[in-house]
Amino acid sequence: MEWVSETFTVDLRRLTVLRELQRRGSLARTAEALHLTPSAVSQQIAALARETGVPLTEKDGRGVRLTGQARVLLAHAEVIGAQLERARADLAAYGQGGRGSVTIGCFSSGILGLLPGVLRDLAERLPHVRVDVVEAEPPDLFTALDAGQVDVAVAVDFAAAPPHTDGRYERVDLFTDVLDLVVPDGHRLAGQDPVPLRELARDVWIVGAAESCCGAVARSVCAAAGFTPDVRHAVNDWGALAALVEAGQGVALVPRLVRELYERRRVSVVPLLGEAPSRNVFAAVRAGAEGDAVLTAVRDRLRAGGRSPSIRLPQVGPSDRKPAC
Repeated sequence: MEWVSETFTVDLRRLTVLRELQRRGSLARTAEALHLTPSAVSQQIAALARETGVPLTEKDGRGVRLTGQARVLLAHAEVIGAQLERARADLAAYGQGGRGSVTIGCFSSGILGLLPGVLRDLAERLPHVRVDVVEAEPPDLFTALDAGQVDVAVAVDFAAAPPHTDGRYERVDLFTDVLDLVVPDGHRLAGQDPVPLRELARDVWIVGAAESCCGAVARSVCAAAGFTPDVRHAVNDWGALAALVEAGQGVALVPRLVRELYERRRVSVVPLLGEAPSRNVFAAVRAGAEGDAVLTAVRDRLRAGGRSPSIRLPQVGPSDRKPAC
């Protein structure tokens, strides 16, 4: 039996560092995410190992990896964190309700197409609650959620997002955001009947950066259709992407959350054969915080916003497009 410290204590801030090391996989990436130096990260992990009396990392080539004891400790950390969040929610409920502040972290197209209506509703329903918004995507978004810098994370399911089984978060699916294929006016497929996405295999593509949610989703959609897109332009700004499509610089998959940005351009929406490509949008809070009245109200308004007609749009074709401005 391994020796465990008789004066067993755990600094929760150091658990956050260990959790981030598990997520990022290296001291350098962990340090960058937490705005620390690699030396500071090593010191925090070493101090936690002394507190618990067990080794938490071991050498792996030039880097480190978590030990089995570290993974056991992190499993308990999920339970500890959730219980602390419940205590915070209970204390908040004990005081006067309807006051306080909440920070929503959200991806860019969600800020454009979802949050304006949600924020208006919250201002009417919770006039004494301050709501702040920060733009972020996984994994940084969930690093901020873990650290308490964000209270509600609104994200898209893709490789960098936590899995549904991650016990650190209480999540709720909001809506499915359809991706439309947008091509320049005059493109050979503009005005055509529904076509398979593979028909665009030889076209030049405009997508988000590979690490961004829409960049990752667009690439995976093309891969599922049987081809790797020829990406000439990696653009995360949706207005800029629509402008490049209008200029004839390529084709793109654009989420309906930002539909108004490309309806104003001289572009055509091409209907696709089969089920339209889409992405799942969800909201998450720290496990245990779901009982907080303010966070519950925010998640309820996010769900309602996801059901609004401006987001859940019917499939459109070129004939449905408004005249360009």
